Amino acid sequence: MELAKKFSVQKPSGMVRVFQAIDKMQDVLNLSIGEPDFVTEPDIVEAGAKAAKDGFTHYPPLQGFLETREAACAYWERHHGYKSSPDNVYISVGGLHIPWLAFGALLNPGDEVMLIEPYFTPYEAQIRGNGGVPVGIKTREENNFAPTIEDLRAAATPRTRAIILNYPGNPSGRVATREQLEEIAEFVEERDLFVLSDEIYESMNFTGNDHVCFANIPGMRERTLLAAGVSKSHCMTGWRIGYLFAPQNVINTMCVLSSFQTYGVNTLSQKAAAYAMNTQDEKVKARAKIFGERMKAVASRLNQMKGVKCADAEGAFYLFPNISGTGLTSEEFTWQLLNEAHVAVLPGSAFGESGEGYVRIACTLSMEDLMKSMDKMEEFCGRI
Repeated sequence: MELAKKFSVQKPSGMVRVFQAIDKMQDVLNLSIGEPDFVTEPDIVEAGAKAAKDGFTHYPPLQGFLETREAACAYWERHHGYKSSPDNVYISVGGLHIPWLAFGALLNPGDEVMLIEPYFTPYEAQIRGNGGVPVGIKTREENNFAPTIEDLRAAATPRTRAIILNYPGNPSGRVATREQLEEIAEFVEERDLFVLSDEIYESMNFTGNDHVCFANIPGMRERTLLAAGVSKSHCMTGWRIGYLFAPQNVINTMCVLSSFQTYGVNTLSQKAAAYAMNTQDEKVKARAKIFGERMKAVASRLNQMKGVKCADAEGAFYLFPNISGTGLTSEEFTWQLLNEAHVAVLPGSAFGESGEGYVRIACTLSMEDLMKSMDKMEEFCGRI
């Protein structure tokens, strides 16, 4: 059967190719997957089961249950001082559903969207799939992989419509400072853009500073689509619940678009997510502390390896060590490490040109398994 022409040039990303290879191997220490190794808390599971027993087994509201939207509002006000009405919240099928619907609602054909490199790979395909043009903005490690206003101005054109932010960042694990975000906000206002601010890792900031909610920066609330979810913070990746804070007209259009696709979001997951956001604050903090300890230990080991340099842990659960000193490209390093040592990481080049010379390491295994991985990686680097 012949595929549509638009798919004839589609190839798996560097990220997907690694995942596919791992599926065919045994005994791999997998540092490539970006999900917590903790299972969902039992009482959250019970909340979902109770919802089923209570009869929440019919179609949900397109925008999401009011209870779930209220829980998201309360969580963000409690943790980050961001105040929103439930009317301005959309509950989505995981975090990935948000940019797809948002770009569908806001992009016209040919509109350009700035992607801060290194960036989460699916953004690029989602922009293209909605008629937009992704424009990579190169960044540098010494600047926390955050762009300067000069970087942004140099890349801007009359077609520039939006910019995607993601801090704490995937894949870099870096956290932009308030000053850097304020500089980006100046550019956004100057060019009259909208911003998709992906803050899914808001609970994992190890810099000693509070998480900066981009929508809280003066002048940015009306320009910002604030994306988040319970996958990372509450260890609920399989429940597929994300949410977005946005202006009412954007929410309304996203509801219309989703009516053609999913017709709402799993009812039991929504009820479980509402319970999670209302009751799990201390457990969220405790897990974040564990991730921080893991990342610190792994970064220390990486800095002892031949040809490898790694910055201190800042956010999310990712490290993005510079492996250029080994003499290998990020693809060569990734595949040789996987095939020879059975340790899986992701090549930085999968996340844009600025990722070349780096690999992404997810600290989502136990400390014991992380140290086993580091033993194997150190031995591998010593042989190069």
